[in-house]
Amino acid sequence: MARLPRVSAGDAPLGTKIAYHFTRKAMREMAACAPRDMLEPLEVFANVPALMKGYGRFEQTAAKVHLLDERHRTLAELKAATMTECEYCIDLGSQVARQRGITDEELVALTAYRQSGCFSEVDKLVLDYAAGMSHTPVEVPDELFAALKEHFDTQQLLELTFAIALENFRGRFNLALDIGAAGFSEGRVCAIPANAVGAVTTDAA
Repeated sequence: MARLPRVSAGDAPLGTKIAYHFTRKAMREMAACAPRDMLEPLEVFANVPALMKGYGRFEQTAAKVHLLDERHRTLAELKAATMTECEYCIDLGSQVARQRGITDEELVALTAYRQSGCFSEVDKLVLDYAAGMSHTPVEVPDELFAALKEHFDTQQLLELTFAIALENFRGRFNLALDIGAAGFSEGRVCAIPANAVGAVTTDAA
């Protein structure tokens, strides 16, 4: 249960209800499922409508940018989620990744991606970047960035950096407020949190 109250649809003003409706629809399309607690982060945001509105626009804008290959953005976001160890993000991210063609084998292999044959060298560079950006402090050496520039142009690198940073924001927000898994990947394989050992097949995340 979140540490702050959730604003239910029944108690929400009209604008918030509309935001809930369209967010639920978008997430259902993205994840191909709609668990009961899927809107928990947004319902917490709704305690301050101005913040919820601003954050919603932020996410909407990010979702419209498609300069980067979908596989690379998906891997980067999910790797960042495993680094912050946000249950909600790993739960949702694993299901979205499946919908985008990432296999269960690849989900499990993310933890030791450098030793895995599941990923190309470019995939591994992207995962290195996501891991480095998600460290505290950030660890992105010049050599890594130079290698990325051999495969991605300026706009693609900006999108990649933004996507990883946004995933870190989501994860840290959810973790601080104790927002857990919603059940997007219930009964399925999930990516493994960075410090966990073994595959994760869960009832909730």
